Amino acid sequence: MSDPIHPQPATPLPEPRKRVLSELTRRLITAAILIPPVLYVIADGGLWFLGTVMLFILLGQREFYGLIQDKGAEPHVGLGLGAGAAVAVLAYFGQDYYAMLLMTVLLLALMVAQLRKAVIADALASISGTFFGVFYVGWLLSHIIVLRYFFDAALSRWSVEKVQAVGLVPASGIFFVIFMLTVVVWCDAGAYFAGRFYGRRKLAPRISPGKSVEGALGGILGGLVAAAVVKAVFDVFWPPYAAAFPWSWALGFGVVLSVVGIVGDLVESLLKRDAKVKDAGRMLPGMGGVLDRIDAPLLAAPVMYYMLIVAYTLRLG
Repeated sequence: MSDPIHPQPATPLPEPRKRVLSELTRRLITAAILIPPVLYVIADGGLWFLGTVMLFILLGQREFYGLIQDKGAEPHVGLGLGAGAAVAVLAYFGQDYYAMLLMTVLLLALMVAQLRKAVIADALASISGTFFGVFYVGWLLSHIIVLRYFFDAALSRWSVEKVQAVGLVPASGIFFVIFMLTVVVWCDAGAYFAGRFYGRRKLAPRISPGKSVEGALGGILGGLVAAAVVKAVFDVFWPPYAAAFPWSWALGFGVVLSVVGIVGDLVESLLKRDAKVKDAGRMLPGMGGVLDRIDAPLLAAPVMYYMLIVAYTLRLG
């Protein structure tokens, strides 16, 4: 009598890719919803633009304070959010001195507020975390406002004749903001796809294991292509907006902003890893939270602004 036949377990099927594709789909849908209104408020400017930047600051700060709370500390959320909104307002009205005064008053207020708390074990984390939240999110992102109104900033430094001689116009700020945002967004997209299909060597394994050197190179290439595309589109359809921004600047800025965007992403990943969370929030489907989406512009906006200041200073003398 032959031995009974024992059926072997079925060979497991490879893990389906549906989840990855659905995540990409969610990212694309979220981007398609966000991009048109963002472009509109950038072009329109005014209080709509200020309000939009303030909204992103407040949402980003609230998520940042959530990371601090995940660490077991209790930041002064109300003070921090109020200061973040005030920084944006002062940037809109061009009051640099009062912005610095605000940061000084905030620090003093935080120390006084901490003295009133019953728990003193988290004093250092509470004060420093609240203050850093205002600086990291509020102060850095407020540079997108002065970038949008770069023409006014230029007039405060140089004569009208010099500003007009290089081709700067009030609408130049529209180009600068769209240029910066497009570069960092395309850099993020290039890093995502290059890392997914070609990623082999880890870029920063202790901070963000999913990021690769190949992804970073793909991101820089994507940002460089974006810089050329935005410059070309504006030269064709709205030439006065980009007239004061030579092609050599566009390509150079594109590379620098791409690198800065990657660094900004890594910085936020470092903060999330310290808090032991995957995303700073869940407000944006497929993208995580607001802070996950603005991590690159947080550094790219001030870098773009100050690079323009240096470039025009060298050009105008």
